[in-house]
Amino acid sequence: MTIEPLFYAGLMIVTGLLFGKLAKYVKLPNVTGYLIGGMIIGPSLLGVLDQTDFSGLEIISTIALGFIAFSIGNEFKISYFKKVGTSSIVIAIFEALFGVLAVLIALLLFFLMTHNLTIENLRFSLVLSAIAAATAPASTLLVVRQYKAKGPLTNTLLSVVAIDDSVAIMLFGILVAIANAINPAAVHVSLFHQILAPILEILISLGIGGLFGLMITFGSKWFTGRGNRISLTIAAIFLTIYIANWAGGSSLLACMVVGAAFANTSDKYEEINGLIYFVTPPIFIMFFVLSGAELQLNIILSIGIIGLIYALFRVVGKVFGAWFGAKISHADKKIAKYLGFTLIPQEGVSIGLSIAAASMFGTESELGAKIRVVILATVLIYELIGPIVTKITLKKAQEISVTA
Repeated sequence: MTIEPLFYAGLMIVTGLLFGKLAKYVKLPNVTGYLIGGMIIGPSLLGVLDQTDFSGLEIISTIALGFIAFSIGNEFKISYFKKVGTSSIVIAIFEALFGVLAVLIALLLFFLMTHNLTIENLRFSLVLSAIAAATAPASTLLVVRQYKAKGPLTNTLLSVVAIDDSVAIMLFGILVAIANAINPAAVHVSLFHQILAPILEILISLGIGGLFGLMITFGSKWFTGRGNRISLTIAAIFLTIYIANWAGGSSLLACMVVGAAFANTSDKYEEINGLIYFVTPPIFIMFFVLSGAELQLNIILSIGIIGLIYALFRVVGKVFGAWFGAKISHADKKIAKYLGFTLIPQEGVSIGLSIAAASMFGTESELGAKIRVVILATVLIYELIGPIVTKITLKKAQEISVTA
């Protein structure tokens, strides 16, 4: 039996604690400190955590994302939507859609101006832009928690990132289906069946998440002790992750549905959430330090013009889409003005989609490798600046303390 993972787990927690504290001294969010600490002990600098160690530590990321998704799902309360209407849903659709369209149009114009708009580059543009819809809930949640942000912007932000992944999966499925349909070399599967696949993935996730959310609701009536209720919730999240992956669903979406189903069917959700809040900090620290270690500084040098187009126009599209969605849904002026700037971070889901996207072009295609490089490089940029921009934005909106 090897006990090396225990060393790495302890190292990541200590690194996170140290750099989280240092980040506070310079008025940066803790999550930024965790990521920088991870980069320092990772292959980019000191190499204490090597690439060969990452595969053995993947379980940390899986568990952390499950808890993050569960917490985000808890914000998805029907009573809230009855009060504010469907504005969060409308905003989530438009910010994701315009994020995709902005990147797609910019890429097509680039290939057109360089006289290189081939069928292959058209397919590449469709697939790469499809990934732009995804937004990372993890760093957003930690910034909100650290600064105890409260207000209409924060509530809408948490609701939007909860819906965002469903919209992103749908848009990705549709654009990938179109890219496959125009591939002259492919053995074609009908467009209908290709679009049906992401819908099925969402339905599977909804079913599994709803089932386990109800399990926590009924179980918490039977198990009344704090320890038992924590154990029940953790078990539900673990089982949801496993079964969703096994059944071909999205474990992230399924865990969000667990949180949403539980929050809407139990009067114990705030109490149990409070208990879970004290269990998750070391898991989140390890997750972000590991995420930082996986970010390689040298990859930024290979991002190229296409990477810069993706990095810039994804943000432009999301900011405009959030503003437009807020306007047509008659949301608060503060939401229209600020929300888009809190949607910059991008991490786990986008990396997963990039792997699926790259596989479309095969191992011999440069385009598949380029998609991976662009996404990994922009994730590094977004993850370092995203939490800082989110903090500044929430502060400008007067939803966190001016002293934070």
